[in-house]
Amino acid sequence: MADQISGLEDDRQRAEGRRQHAETGREEAERFRRLAEEAREMRDQHRDALEAFRHEREQLRQTAEEARAAAEEARAAAEAARQAAVEAVEATAESFAATLEHMRAVEEMRKTLREIRDLDRLDRN
Repeated sequence: MADQISGLEDDRQRAEGRRQHAETGREEAERFRRLAEEAREMRDQHRDALEAFRHEREQLRQTAEEARAAAEEARAAAEAARQAAVEAVEATAESFAATLEHMRAVEEMRKTLREIRDLDRLDRN
């Protein structure tokens, strides 16, 4: 009987050891589960940050494209304004040339009128 009691005691101790071993295994499994959950959360945070970065990069690319298009339009407008200024200068030069020609014609007419007046004076005298 003592052997039986001793055997039962040994069984109880082994069972207690197994229970403690099982409890340690469950605690370790729970710790690994928490670590895995934290790793998933970090992965999700990194994924969200990466997606935000990609979204911002796409917005910057679109803004840059819009800026390039606006710059091209501004360049075209500046070229059109330059061409209009050149044409205005040319028109002004032509206007000045025509005015000069008119002034020369008027001066020529004055000269002719003076000559006629002088001849008329000579005829009267």
